[in-house]
Amino acid sequence: MLSSLAPRLTNPPLIIGPEALPALADFLHEAAPSRLFVLADANTARLCYPRLAPHLPAHELLSVPAGEAHKTLATCGVVWSFLTENQADRRATLLCLGGGVITDLGGFCAATYKRGIQCLSVPTSLLAQVDAAVGGKTGVDFQGFKNHIGAFQEPAGVFMDPAFLATLPGAEVRSGFAEVVKHTLVADAGAFAALPTGELSAVTDWTPIIRHAVALKAGIVAQDPREAGPRKLLNFGHTVGHALESYLLAQPGRAVTHGAAVGAGMRAETWLSWQRGLLSEAEFETVRRTLDAVFEPLLYAADEVEAIAALALQDKKNEGDVINCTLLRGIGQGVYDQPVSLAEICAALRNNLL
Repeated sequence: MLSSLAPRLTNPPLIIGPEALPALADFLHEAAPSRLFVLADANTARLCYPRLAPHLPAHELLSVPAGEAHKTLATCGVVWSFLTENQADRRATLLCLGGGVITDLGGFCAATYKRGIQCLSVPTSLLAQVDAAVGGKTGVDFQGFKNHIGAFQEPAGVFMDPAFLATLPGAEVRSGFAEVVKHTLVADAGAFAALPTGELSAVTDWTPIIRHAVALKAGIVAQDPREAGPRKLLNFGHTVGHALESYLLAQPGRAVTHGAAVGAGMRAETWLSWQRGLLSEAEFETVRRTLDAVFEPLLYAADEVEAIAALALQDKKNEGDVINCTLLRGIGQGVYDQPVSLAEICAALRNNLL
């Protein structure tokens, strides 16, 4: 459906495909930053940087520990110190090479260093390519709450090479695919029906799926860059999902991927949509079957439900003490600013128990 989309989707440039890294080289030649710094994590420095480096002019590489546990102000301090010690001025550029953690954290560091330096994104995970790198949200976790500290700042360019996905383990591909599913559930029923639901390793070309997901998200963000209205649709699955992710991250040895938590969150919030009468039983079963085919259930106990649900009180969509959720008013039609109670979230979490 979206195969006719050109790789250059926006200005600033958003390039998707094998031409992304050559386009990045051209961009840097024209932009001529005073200094170029590359931020990677331990995994992308090893697996992805060798593919990127030949396309870059002289630069400095900083590698930080990988994983959500390091998406913190402490890691930001490491990045800010590195930039300071290397005398990065306001014409310097920070290039973020990584998945959702590096994309969010690096964007936040660039937005705040000397009140803002240019940031470029080379997303290497499916999650970052279809979601985190698009829309200008940056941030870090704080006191156990997801993305609690952050800023809106669009990168100066995003360069997506689907070849980087070959470096990912299956769990990380599924994690990113959760955001693809979410985009279609809130905005494109036809695309939801056409999603692959078997083993994702069988997908040989992610480019059309990425372009489709990016186009859906970019269209929503263009209507509402600061998330005052329609952009809240993109939070479907995230009120419950972020609560689950935050809770399990705090439990030693129980951390889960963002997408696994969002998959569980979509199950719970689809059930709430059905309970509210927004979604028919047939639609509920259709969504449930698709989610069950792709995502394994998260393991938590009945006596943990109330503690998990309480974390939703800090959700960024809330207004005062009202928990605002995005639900479904049919497949492909999200509806935002739906107030839900802690009791309803607890019920949805219990419905997800094995």
